[in-house]
Amino acid sequence: MRTDVAIIGAGPAGLLLAHLLAQDGIESVVVESRSREYVAARIRAGILESSSVDRLRSVGLGAGIDAGGDEHRGIYLQWPSERHHLDFVDLVGRSVWVYGQTQLQADLVAASEAAGRPVFYEASGVALHDLETERPYVTFTDSSGASPSNTVRRIDAAVIAGCDGSFGPSRAAMPDGQRETWERVYPYSWLGILADVAPSTDELIYAWHPDGFAMHSMRSATVSRLYLQVPNGTDVADWSDDRIWAALATRLGHGTVQDGWQLTPGPITDKSVLPMRSFVQSPMRHGRLFLAGDAAHTVPPTGAKGLNLAVADVALLAPALHSLLRKNDGTLAGAYSDTALRRVWRCEHFSWWMTSMLHISGDPFDAQLQLSQLRWVTSSQAGAAGLAENYAGLPIGF
Repeated sequence: MRTDVAIIGAGPAGLLLAHLLAQDGIESVVVESRSREYVAARIRAGILESSSVDRLRSVGLGAGIDAGGDEHRGIYLQWPSERHHLDFVDLVGRSVWVYGQTQLQADLVAASEAAGRPVFYEASGVALHDLETERPYVTFTDSSGASPSNTVRRIDAAVIAGCDGSFGPSRAAMPDGQRETWERVYPYSWLGILADVAPSTDELIYAWHPDGFAMHSMRSATVSRLYLQVPNGTDVADWSDDRIWAALATRLGHGTVQDGWQLTPGPITDKSVLPMRSFVQSPMRHGRLFLAGDAAHTVPPTGAKGLNLAVADVALLAPALHSLLRKNDGTLAGAYSDTALRRVWRCEHFSWWMTSMLHISGDPFDAQLQLSQLRWVTSSQAGAAGLAENYAGLPIGF
């Protein structure tokens, strides 16, 4: 096969990039190692920044958000016996949207199929070749069953876009001597659950507690998403449903905050442990390989930045590739890595700051610093506006 851009990864970054490129008349082929069902069912982020929503609407992908999304003006910050609302619209004029990644993925798949763009799922042995030339190519074994079993395929392209996450072949294809990496592994994880119960809050609650951080989020009017800080290496089997709801009630202030606020439990349909990690790789380009999303960087989920960074990356990458491939102008492509990384590092810092402010370390001195920070953010116009500006989203290309 021959195409303009071979895209590795059929998650939101890969499918959105294919959509943006198609609008500029650039062909692409997407290769994904997992099955379509696996990718569609992955439970990931649920918050979209205003800039992400604006971009999705501008390219015809906003109907799902408008029909099924939930616009939030802000968040709640909490510590024992106190809960404070930060109104982002009042502070910085921008809101956020609750719209799960599974819903956005479904929108992107529907758009891809309606346009007839080729996507190969269940590809094994994906390998990238000749990245330093103008004729890179990708090889893989097609195990999807749509063709003779285990057909070896080759895609010749002008550019390869690595949108295949932290453990895909694209990140690894960057030569060791030509990349720098920065990493921080946090000494705690999140135990996350999905529950078939209406949310007990109108907007997200971020709660500091001596027992550990807790968060009340949601996916819809009937599905709640909640998290608990747990030690690294925690086994989900050690946490019964009753134990989870009891810990959430304690940490979220059941009956003790905001006029006796109540947490309503319900049937838990999914539970998993999510390690907390920050990672950045630079540059995000090598020859004709460009990285986007988790292939280049990851953030702890406290700042709600992972999915939004993927959207921002491909929003920069698509016009850069259009200029490179249709106008023979490499200016934007040459600047892509530096431009994207400016926003990446701002979001890395914000995610670290939110994480460090809200998760207990076991050090009593740290706890007092965290409480001081929370009091300042919730009582200072400048502090609240700084959080709101970063949470609601900086401009793409910041």
